[in-house]
Formats: sequence, C-alpha cells, structure tokens
Amino acid sequence: MSGAAAAPAGRLKSILGGSAGNLVEWFDWYVYSAFGLYFAPHFFPKGDPTAQLLNTAAVFAVGFVMRPIGAWIMGIYADRKGRKAGLTLSVTLMCAGAFLIAICPSYATIGWGAPALLVFARLMQGLSVGGEYGASAVYLSEMAGKNRRGFFSSFQYVTLIAGQLLALFTLLLLQAVLSEGQLEEWGWRLPFALGGLLAIVVFRIRRGLMETEAFTNAKDKPKSSGWLLFSKHPRQAATVVLLTAGGTLAFYAYTTYMQKFLVNTSGFSRETATWVMTGALALYAALQPLAGALSDRIGRRPLMIGFGIAGVLATVPIFTALETVKNPLAAFALVMTALVIVTGYTAINAVVKAELFPAHIRALGVALPYALANTAFGGTAEYVALWLKNAQMERAFYWYVTAMIAVSLITYWRMRDTQAHSQIAED
Repeated sequence: MSGAAAAPAGRLKSILGGSAGNLVEWFDWYVYSAFGLYFAPHFFPKGDPTAQLLNTAAVFAVGFVMRPIGAWIMGIYADRKGRKAGLTLSVTLMCAGAFLIAICPSYATIGWGAPALLVFARLMQGLSVGGEYGASAVYLSEMAGKNRRGFFSSFQYVTLIAGQLLALFTLLLLQAVLSEGQLEEWGWRLPFALGGLLAIVVFRIRRGLMETEAFTNAKDKPKSSGWLLFSKHPRQAATVVLLTAGGTLAFYAYTTYMQKFLVNTSGFSRETATWVMTGALALYAALQPLAGALSDRIGRRPLMIGFGIAGVLATVPIFTALETVKNPLAAFALVMTALVIVTGYTAINAVVKAELFPAHIRALGVALPYALANTAFGGTAEYVALWLKNAQMERAFYWYVTAMIAVSLITYWRMRDTQAHSQIAED
C-alpha cells in the first residue's frame, strides 16, 4: 500500500510506527554504553578493569565506524527497494545484534570467541544505525505531508533522545531491583534481551507500514549509487556534510560529553550530573516538535541561522560558566540554554536534508554525507574534549565547537530555504 492512498489516520499511524522503531534502535544502541561496566569482565580476560573498559569502548568505536558503511549500503537499499524495506532491514540487524549479545557465552567459557561475537554483534548494530538515520529521516519527511514536514520529522530526534533516556531508566530500574552481584552475573543481559524483543515488535509494525508516494513515483528513475550521488549531486552532498558538522559536534558536546564535563570539570557527583542531564534531555526532547512546527510556519533557514549565531556567541560563555558552577539548578539552566540553542539544528536537520535530494537518491543522499560528518565530528567530540583537557588546554575545545558551528552557519546563510525549494514534490 502506498502513501498515495493514505488517509490522514493511516499517514499518522505510519509516522508513529516509523518513530517507534527509531526509539527502539537507539535504545539498543545506547544500552551497550549504559551497561558496559557490568558486562566488560564477561567478554575480556580478567585483569585490569580499566583495560576491560577500554576494550569495551573500542568495540563501541568499531560500531561507530561502521555507520558510514551502513549509511552507504542501507541508503542504496532504501532508495532501490523502498523506505519500508530499508526500515525493516535496519531493525532486523539491530534485533539480531541485541539478541546475540544477550546470549553470548563469556570469555571464561569460549575464550576469544566471546569478544569476537561481541564485535560481530556491534558490526551489525553499526550497520543498522547507519542505515536507520537516512531511512527514517526520509520516511518521516515523505510521509508527513507538505505543511507538517518539519513537525513530524522532528520526532526522529525525539525518539533518538528517548532511546537514550530509556536505556538510562532501564539501568536505574535494574540497579534498584537487583543486587550488584546479580547485575554483574546475569542482570546485564536483560536489557539486551528486552531490546531484541522490542525490535521484534517493531519489525512487525514496520512490515505493515505504507510505502511513501515519493518512492512509488520514483521507480523509473536512475538507480541509487554512490557514484550517482557524488557525480550528479555533489553540491547537495557537500551541503549535508557542512550543515551537519557544527550541528552534530554541538549535539554531542552538549549531551554525551556534557555529563562527563559536569563531573570532571564542574565537580558534581556522578549521581547529580546524571539527574541534571536526565531532566535536561527530557525537556530537550519535548522542544523538538515545537521547533519543527515553527519551521513549517517560518521556514527551515531561520532556525538554522538562529542556532548558528547563538552557538557561535554562547558556546564559550556557557562552558566557561559551567567550569565553576556549584548549584545543580544553575548547571541545569546553563545546560538547558545550550540545548535550546542546538534545537534549531536537531529539530529540522532530517527534513532539511531530505528536501535537498530527488526521491531516487534521497535516502543515500541523506544518510551517507551525514554519517561521514557525524563520524568525523560527532563521534570524535568526546575524545577531542578529553584529549585537550588532559593536555591542559580544555578551553580549546570550546573554541573548536564554536569554530565548527561557524562553518555550518556560513552554510546556513548561503543555502536556500529548503521548505520553499523542496525536492519533495508530493503533498
């Protein structure tokens, strides 16, 4: 069934189905980080706990590096076989990876087979996440309808953030009901099993989704490929890289790294930093649809320019103020200010990228340039920040984030508003 025949109720059901899948994808992805302390000893030789955690982090990084490869393979698949097919394959890979980690024997049982299976599972999940972004961004944008694309596509980041929060809440719940020994022995397997079960539910939902009208109308167009993307649409691909660079770096700096910053630099306890970030992220998620709806009224470009200007002006002052803040409420206010600023990028970046490309190359055009920029700038944000801090040059990171936002700001300023010049022709 195609989006061409979609009634409003059917269209809304499809959008909710696509969004729910995105939440489960990111829950499965972040559970690995949340429970790393508990499962690391099961997969690596006994010895230095720090070495075990470093090995666990290295496997996480392998999954991150796979995201551009997943974006390339899965983007082409979604362009050739359909958005629905891409979304279904994505959640299948994530489901298989989650179950494999949940049932994998320990190092004590099968030796180096254990970390090998862990790496294989994260490779599948890395491919999945790499493809999920493009497929879900394009599906939501194409299915939403002309006048509400900003609003509905914003739910991609709502569910991305919700996946992080759900992983965190699962950790807090299991810490409350299980002993430390139970968590270390077998409890850490439960969230991976839960993620696999949720992925099965999402698989069934996605199998029943409608295909988008845009894909149906593009079936007789040239087949999607990396060569076609970079030879016929190099400007759009470069635009995606440049508009993503500052936005994704700011997102990871203000979210993933911020929790460690509050502990290592501001001096808060891990528990206080966790609650500050949990509250801030929950409110941040709620802001995404509001900003998306605003973009439907005034255009995408004003929001991105607003993020660029505010990010350039406020990043250094916010991080500098956080260095000495001692009140959790004051820290929350400063973190929330940063998140409000980056909302101008996160709420609409998916629809902006989708609106840049024609339908036959859209999933790949959204996914691959984004994944390259995300790996280069978002994936390295925490490492760069900690390296500079270790080198006694912590404030250089603030200026690095500011400089990359400035690069993206120039891109926002020079590009046309994609809402007014959208390549998505269907209503």
